[in-house]
Amino acid sequence: MNKVKSLFAITASLMAGNAMANNTITIDDIPNIEYVMQTAVSPSGDYVAYTRKLARELYVDKDGANYSELYISDTKGNERPFITGKTSVSRLEWSPDGQFIYFLAKQKDDKFTSLYRIPVNGGESQKVMALKETSISSYDISPKGDKVALLAMPAKDKSEKKLQELGFKAEVYEMGLDNKQLFITDLGIANRPLTPQAIDIDAYVSDMNWSDDAEQLLVKTQPTALIDDSMTQSQWHVMDLDSMKVTLSLTTEGKLNQAEFSPSGDYVAIIGAQDKHDPAAGRLFLANTETGKVSDWLPGFKGHVSDIEWSNKKDTLNFIAQVNTESVIASIKPGSNKYKTIVKPGKFIASNLTVSDSDKTMMVNGHTAKHPNEVFMVRGNKVSKLTDSNPWLADKRFAKQESITMKARDGVEVGGILVYPLDYQEGTRYPLIMQVHGGPESHEKNGWLTAYSKPGQMGAARGYAVFYPNYRGSTGKGVDYSKLGQNDYAGGEFNDLVDMKDYLVEMGLVDSKRVGITGGSYGGYASAWAATKLTKHFAASVMFVGISNQLSKFGTTDISNEMHLVHARSYPWDKWQYYLERSPIYWAQQSETPLLIMHGKADPRVHPAQSMEMYRYMKVHGKDVRLVYYPGEGHGNRKAPAQYDYSLRLMRWMDNYLIDGNKDMPDYEVDHKAKMEAKNGDKKAEDKA
Repeated sequence: MNKVKSLFAITASLMAGNAMANNTITIDDIPNIEYVMQTAVSPSGDYVAYTRKLARELYVDKDGANYSELYISDTKGNERPFITGKTSVSRLEWSPDGQFIYFLAKQKDDKFTSLYRIPVNGGESQKVMALKETSISSYDISPKGDKVALLAMPAKDKSEKKLQELGFKAEVYEMGLDNKQLFITDLGIANRPLTPQAIDIDAYVSDMNWSDDAEQLLVKTQPTALIDDSMTQSQWHVMDLDSMKVTLSLTTEGKLNQAEFSPSGDYVAIIGAQDKHDPAAGRLFLANTETGKVSDWLPGFKGHVSDIEWSNKKDTLNFIAQVNTESVIASIKPGSNKYKTIVKPGKFIASNLTVSDSDKTMMVNGHTAKHPNEVFMVRGNKVSKLTDSNPWLADKRFAKQESITMKARDGVEVGGILVYPLDYQEGTRYPLIMQVHGGPESHEKNGWLTAYSKPGQMGAARGYAVFYPNYRGSTGKGVDYSKLGQNDYAGGEFNDLVDMKDYLVEMGLVDSKRVGITGGSYGGYASAWAATKLTKHFAASVMFVGISNQLSKFGTTDISNEMHLVHARSYPWDKWQYYLERSPIYWAQQSETPLLIMHGKADPRVHPAQSMEMYRYMKVHGKDVRLVYYPGEGHGNRKAPAQYDYSLRLMRWMDNYLIDGNKDMPDYEVDHKAKMEAKNGDKKAEDKA
């Protein structure tokens, strides 16, 4: 008898056991997973404020995104709820004296998002200020606590609403766009909505940051509200607050992220791009505020810097960098290109760095293979996890997860994160779900990998191996590596997926005939390519907000300039046939892979017509294909019911072909009615009890 055990016998037993157990992560667990969203350390370093996701109750709560609650913890992990329930709190900031936490929210009868605060020592939240007929989108309190900088869109002209009611609704595409404006006003309780004078800036303002002496403001601008402008033409400026004039523009090329003054005001740290062709803003720059010179602070760095925060008492920059599949927290001083590691790789995947006034305490978000984002405290060499948003996860069994590397057919090193099947038995071959990240200027990290569109531990509990590939062009390995896929749509980058699949087969883990693929955006493009051009290698595919036609995609996206600069490095009219042949629709006739397509109907990045084209080409050729649209959703599902529906359809498609071995497509309907009735029946029983 063959040493490789029967897939169906092993998988059936696993599925039967796991279906009856409550100690594995299931589809129904995923919507209820909570996690820390934003973290802010108190000035003293003795407390941390954070927001936490609260799930909507499916089939009970009205449609919408999940809620976010406000909590405070001390340094020993003693947590206090401050604002909880069906609310959405964001943009946390402490008052300089540590007495209040400020935040943005829409509460009670608010029509627009307003600035609130809540006293740390107890008491109700207070509305600090609102703008007349518009929402505050962002704010920053001055170091002295007496002023606040606000960002907001201009208030709508009331006549526009009246004219729309009368039927005058014509829209001129990409014209008449309003610029987000900057306001600076005194910080104090305002009893009625304000109409402060906007600072005279002839551009769209997207971010701002005070200097420590409160005499200057860093202001980030772009020419218009267009997303393409934000990606390709953003710029940071130094504004003198006495004259309200820009005194210095910090010139960098390409994508641009954060910027922050050093405590002395002599420097500005910037996260930017190496050049206009750099796919991601992950280079660390140091700007001299006297000369305006901007220099590469970490030349040749084989990673991507993702967050920065200066120390408060000296000009030392603390930063988070993503290196390969791990994170590091480090510090660096002006005048040196060498950094000191504070938290080594392998501890957790870090983000959202904040530093106390004394510089002795850092708070960050961190996730691992065993839990989503929680608050971590860093003091000296000691790292402490302060929160536990999902204590029930302690009772769940987790599959083995590891980072692996291998060589592609041309010698390029590739790799990713492998989640083994739960209760993996060596010598048994399992079905595989390959989850391809988007971008492609992104990468998978060796942390929490389970979400509504990512099977992760849930897939492993159902008997799958789940693999998250970091194909060429991914970030985390420096700029040169992230450029490897340029001017080669669906070439080496997607051949890498086949090579990685073959590697998993050769190691004896995967059944080559039962390999599924899925992903969103560029990962959706990969999934469509796998179902057509690479159809011999994949038995099932789920394409999410993906690209099917590179010619029409260029003309219907909101990032055509970005596509040209950092992906295609050419225009469609330069080589029409090339663009066509790098489109999945071109290969639809040869497809043997059942394809499920899902897409948000309000997606501005990848137009929903991309999915319709893919569907129509497959359908006319008589292929197994299904298209599911999500009204009101954009480039990825934001609302809880749409996320849950997506999970159900994704796994049903994979189970149907990879585990059940069916040849026909599964039912197109999901019986939400039965689920709703069961849920309501359970609630009535609880109420009676």
